[in-house]
Amino acid sequence: MALPSLPRLHAVTDDRLLARADFGELARRVLAAGDGWLALHLRGRATSGARLYELATGLRTHATAAGALVLANDRVDVACAAELDGVHLGWASLPPDLARKLLPAERWVGLSVHDIERAQAAAEHVDYLVVGTVFATSSHPDRPGAGPEVVARVHAAASLPLLAVGGVTPERVPEVLAAGACGVAVLSGIWGASDPATAVEAYLRQLPAGFAAPAHGGNRKV
Repeated sequence: MALPSLPRLHAVTDDRLLARADFGELARRVLAAGDGWLALHLRGRATSGARLYELATGLRTHATAAGALVLANDRVDVACAAELDGVHLGWASLPPDLARKLLPAERWVGLSVHDIERAQAAAEHVDYLVVGTVFATSSHPDRPGAGPEVVARVHAAASLPLLAVGGVTPERVPEVLAAGACGVAVLSGIWGASDPATAVEAYLRQLPAGFAAPAHGGNRKV
């Protein structure tokens, strides 16, 4: 069975957001607004596995109905237990090759990178890359924005779908697409908006219709 295609808009959470009493309702609205073009990342480094599992199982049916993906960030155990669409890995996660062995073959494995070396080293084991920080962002005040050039450098060196992350507003989407990104990953641009669902629609208007094809994951068989 081939992987489904990779959505161009990825909505990423954090611990503060996951702790909100209304997160489930917000997430359902965001999933519906994605209209089949969105992936939701459950990311919460200080959030317990039990809480992540509860949220994941509660949202899975809504995501399926909306045609969206749900990915667990860092937590391969949650992705497996909740039968999510895959996992997204960061610097503190399991190595990509080990995560790949633990997950069913049809699941997505993504990786955050900041340089060419990490992108090339992991290319054999992952299906897409998130590249940044592109523009300065309040969620990572210690990281100056590297500009769309970092996307262009990784794009030239790694034959994988790339998502740009870090301070990417709807108005900046054309810049990162021109640099080689096929989509964007967003935290505050969606969840910090007065209406997250409307923010999703604003991003989607800037993104090309359709999905990014998997680089090699779509060729794996199960």
